[in-house]
Amino acid sequence: MLLQKSAVGAAAGVLAPLWPTIADSADDTSKAYPEELLHIEAYTKGKIKPGDVVTKDNVEAVKDLLDPVAYMHVKTMGRRIHIVESTKDVTKLSPHPFLQGTLRNKGKAKMGADGNVYDQAGNPWGAGLPFPDPKNGIEATANITLSWGRHDYSQYAVRDWDIAPDGSLAYQYDFVWAELNTTARNDDKVWNGKKDLLRYQSVWFTAPNDTAGSSFLNIWSYDQRKFPELYGYLPAFRRVRQFPTNQRFEPLVPGITLFLSDAWSAGDPMLTWGNYKIVERKPMLGAVGSRNFMGGRGGTMNNYERPVHGGPKGQTFHDVWMELIPECLVVDAEPTGYPRAPVGKKRTWIDVRNGLFIAYNTYDRRGEIWKTFEPQFAQYSNEKLTIKDDSGQPAWSWVGVHSHDLQANRMSRFVQAREVTGGYKSGYDNAIMKGEDVYNKYLTVQAITRLGTA
Repeated sequence: MLLQKSAVGAAAGVLAPLWPTIADSADDTSKAYPEELLHIEAYTKGKIKPGDVVTKDNVEAVKDLLDPVAYMHVKTMGRRIHIVESTKDVTKLSPHPFLQGTLRNKGKAKMGADGNVYDQAGNPWGAGLPFPDPKNGIEATANITLSWGRHDYSQYAVRDWDIAPDGSLAYQYDFVWAELNTTARNDDKVWNGKKDLLRYQSVWFTAPNDTAGSSFLNIWSYDQRKFPELYGYLPAFRRVRQFPTNQRFEPLVPGITLFLSDAWSAGDPMLTWGNYKIVERKPMLGAVGSRNFMGGRGGTMNNYERPVHGGPKGQTFHDVWMELIPECLVVDAEPTGYPRAPVGKKRTWIDVRNGLFIAYNTYDRRGEIWKTFEPQFAQYSNEKLTIKDDSGQPAWSWVGVHSHDLQANRMSRFVQAREVTGGYKSGYDNAIMKGEDVYNKYLTVQAITRLGTA
């Protein structure tokens, strides 16, 4: 049925349309799918069940549920994946205000003649997913691109470890990543009248000392045909310089495999890529549940760090808890706006229940897999701790990422920590802003200069 639905561009859901089911069934997705798409034990005919750990000895039972790189990780690199029950309550898969915006604004989005997303009055998009039931690859990508973190302001305190091919730790960085949406906001408003922009996004490194002060600023136009303005402050040169757009496909600092283009699988304006197509609909395993919060309750809880394992020296992979996701879109796209891009294609696996990617692979110009970017998401709540957002509901965000450059065999694994060097903390909206002018503090050229020299 999923294959047939993919061919005709049908709505998400198998037994019933997904989003009407969510609206009518107290956010429960279970009525939209049969038993074998809701329970891993039914899907694998008893070969894998919640509580099991996928290893090289049993990974064949779920090979079709993993992207090719994750399968290779388990089969040949000693990776283990913990299996948990599927999340059926969709409120645990997005921030509460974002989900409410999706339900409130359902059916109000349209693609303009210029390829951008607008509401029915022709204004920039507001809250939630513009296309809860995407009919094509560009709509599915718009759902991710317009609001990466799904908060109006997100500040991520990131701790990163970069693993060399021999399994040793080559680099370790602390940095802060901030996103301020001016449009596509959960409050359905335009921030400071900036309707011609989508977001300000900055990143600044705080450790180690030889990298501290390296800072970058992206200013995104709402028009997805335009390239962001990209500025960087490098302490060695003691000045801000503007970078060319093709540097979106290069590491920000030595040893890390994170490119600006990788962010949220949609780090470039969506109309600078093209030839979008949905190539498949299928169930997948993805790390989207609350068990991933605080490193699965076995990590360094006070800083949200995570246990590690696998690879030549036992430190290549985070411990990750995955669940059966009943329906994912598989979307391909090509970098049509970047004639000299080293990337030839990207493939993104997208959970239809919240419109977010669960895996993303890039391919070089020869068609060989180059990199993978695999996130872990969680509602920030378990039996030991609940962190609430501005709405009073449990907060939600990403908690960790595996970013593996296969051709160099270098792994960057990073977490959204509680706090990093410099005293910067993770948080969202007013809970982290607390009346601060984050725009002038973190998101201007003057700000990244000041952060670089602080």
